[in-house]
Amino acid sequence: MSSTLAPPEVTLSNEEIQRYSRHLIMPEVGMEGQLKLKQAKVLLVGAGGLGSPMALYLAAAGVGTIGLIDFDLVDLSNLQRQVVHGTKDVGRKKLDSAADTMLDINPNVRIVRHDVALTSENALDIIRDYDIVADGTDNFPTRYLVNDACVLLGKPNVYGSIFRFEGQASIFAAEDGPCYRCLYPEPPPPGLVPSCAEGGVLGILPGTVGLIQATEVVKLILGEGEPLIGRLLLYDALAMRFRELKLRKNPDCPACGPHRTITKLIDYQEFCGVPKAPPPPPPAAGEIEPQEVKARMDRGEHFILIDVREPHEYQICRIPQAQLIPLGTVPSRLGEFDKNAEIVLHCKSGVRSGKAQAIFKEAGFTHVLNMKGGILAWSDKVDPTVPKY
Repeated sequence: MSSTLAPPEVTLSNEEIQRYSRHLIMPEVGMEGQLKLKQAKVLLVGAGGLGSPMALYLAAAGVGTIGLIDFDLVDLSNLQRQVVHGTKDVGRKKLDSAADTMLDINPNVRIVRHDVALTSENALDIIRDYDIVADGTDNFPTRYLVNDACVLLGKPNVYGSIFRFEGQASIFAAEDGPCYRCLYPEPPPPGLVPSCAEGGVLGILPGTVGLIQATEVVKLILGEGEPLIGRLLLYDALAMRFRELKLRKNPDCPACGPHRTITKLIDYQEFCGVPKAPPPPPPAAGEIEPQEVKARMDRGEHFILIDVREPHEYQICRIPQAQLIPLGTVPSRLGEFDKNAEIVLHCKSGVRSGKAQAIFKEAGFTHVLNMKGGILAWSDKVDPTVPKY
């Protein structure tokens, strides 16, 4: 006659009891709640601005298993807000840097590293092993992917997003609650909403929003309090004001409605209008390398160099001889130039100057070039003393 061994009872060591003592003396947590935290499995999608405070505080709180999914490297520009990483970590994998910091805070937690991009092919397999997903991503395709995967698997999705001085937080895909598609049935047109790299973000902002997400994760695990299910929390850091919007399940939602049509993961790049391959480069006549711009300067050739960035960017760094005409003012400034003049446009990376080039050409200018890669490429290929931002 065979017998089945019962799983070992989860307990707290003396060290853990001392570590979590401020939790244990709270009746809303206590020993029972701390054991729930120890047994919980939480997946953090992204180890960046939002993922950093979540990783730090969920590890400190004693969440037993924390999964991290990220495939990026630590960059110097990350350190203004991604506080799980340090200067010594620049160039390292974010997964390794974050895990080291988390284990230094609390060696009792188990860190599972997923060194991949989350895709329609792997999302269900990865998310299936976790109780709760916390979305710290910064792009629409991945947000819709995380939402749909959580809906299909019945996992709550603790959502956060940030831009400049404003943030949002909610819980999607919880039982009887709305999902991300109930709030945003369709993604915005590509390019309409700039990324943080394009529009900037107050470094402290993801700390606030990420801590709200971490708080909601802990509340879900403990089963305490009023979670952000059916509520969208809006935060304005400049005004230091919180507002709340009530959210309802959309009965026609294709993901979580009673007549759902999304029964499997789709191509989210295509859904969000993101081209699968980079767009074809402009014709050679319309683009110029930074090295050639510098060579023309050195040869004393006469041409007009126009910087279409914003004034606050121009204060950070600039190219000699460049005159500042922000992109939004280009149409009203066209009359200042001869339509046959040799003009070279640049911005930070080449995107905005490409738009300015189209404006010039549509107005009948015949010799307008876009400096490839913008001032970032100028720093890389011509003058490394020009700071990158």
